[in-house]
Amino acid sequence: MRSKTATLTVTCTAIAAAFLCLSAAAQSPAPLDAAASDPAVMGWMKGAPPPADKTIQRADASYYKFPQTRWSFSNWSQFMPTHSVWRGEGAVAKLSGASDGKLEQLHFKPMNGGQDMTVAQALAAGYTDSVVVLHKGKIAYERYWGVTSAHTQHIAMSVTKSFVGTLAATLIAEGKLDPKALVTQYIPELKESGFAQATVQDVLDMTSGVRFSENYADPKAEIWTYVRAGGILPRPADYSGPTNFYDFAKTVDKANEPGSTFAYQTVNSDVAGWLVRRVSGKNVGELLSERIWSKLGAERDGIFALDSAGNEFAGGGLNVTTRDLARFGEMMRLDGRYNGQVIVPKAAVDSIRAGGNREVFATPANALLKGWSYKDMWWISHDDHGAYMARGVHGQAIYIDPKAQVVIARFASHPAAANSASDPVMLPMYRAISDELMQH
Repeated sequence: MRSKTATLTVTCTAIAAAFLCLSAAAQSPAPLDAAASDPAVMGWMKGAPPPADKTIQRADASYYKFPQTRWSFSNWSQFMPTHSVWRGEGAVAKLSGASDGKLEQLHFKPMNGGQDMTVAQALAAGYTDSVVVLHKGKIAYERYWGVTSAHTQHIAMSVTKSFVGTLAATLIAEGKLDPKALVTQYIPELKESGFAQATVQDVLDMTSGVRFSENYADPKAEIWTYVRAGGILPRPADYSGPTNFYDFAKTVDKANEPGSTFAYQTVNSDVAGWLVRRVSGKNVGELLSERIWSKLGAERDGIFALDSAGNEFAGGGLNVTTRDLARFGEMMRLDGRYNGQVIVPKAAVDSIRAGGNREVFATPANALLKGWSYKDMWWISHDDHGAYMARGVHGQAIYIDPKAQVVIARFASHPAAANSASDPVMLPMYRAISDELMQH
């Protein structure tokens, strides 16, 4: 792919290049900053109808181009088939406390050795759309930007994986899913695929050994067939590949011995979703509602994006409000208890917090996460606070610090997909907030 700006402008008109264009824009020396790309200021989708230059569409994949993403990430259901994750009939679990603006002036040092930053500067640098900080279950800080509000259901991207991983860990704790069993014990349809020798735990820990590149800068990477198969991006007229996530999973090959190598591959998450469906007899959204969402005291239903066959996009399709994301994180911080009841078995939470194989995780791709591991689709820091995270591209996050009794829920629309673009600032910011609140 040529790198000249003029070439990028033309190339990004192609459907398949939407992600590539986004990645290239992030590498530009001067992308629009958070203030300049504010979607409310830019006027996306305003008017009846909006003018052509302010219209965002699915057909041309403009909904996944920066700066349009600053609007579309908070309006994802307008571009995808979806179904609801019912919140149930119970009362909303009220969040007490008040937002303290003084926290914005807290100073910390980024990983990259740059000058000290304030929390306010970091949130802007990360193109933050919303953030809720809980300390001991009470709101310590809360703010929204652009077109995101307290009631907005924002796309969670790969934070979705941690919800699915938690469901799987729950089924394991209940003895309904065997982590040591081969995936094919539950999904025989994968016997001819690269998953044939992988165990359930291999899938949940991203060590399945399948051949799948998630390098958005490579137009030949498997991620492109994957997103077309699921209908996340429209398919070219000559497309002849799989037409849903499960059929795609049947086509992947083996690259390494299962358990030997950590490789972050979203296809594992949709196999995990398939496992959860096969064992429970319910689709992922129904099970999430039954086991977690209807018990959480959520303010709103969740929304799950679907693939072309109606399967939930378990790898990145959940949309929820920021406060509800924080409620989920607080439930995990409290060992699975919340809203006056046990929602997730403590054994499942303990398994997640214990983490996975740190040696397998220690690859060059994870250099910024030195000492971390991955377990049940959660990212485990193994630091002195026992912090762990749910993480999604473009800056989506749940940060849980058990020692400091802090939960941070954050949605964002950073122009760069990879978390490595924002980790040097956001990870030390999360820790600085925890350290500050721990003193109170």
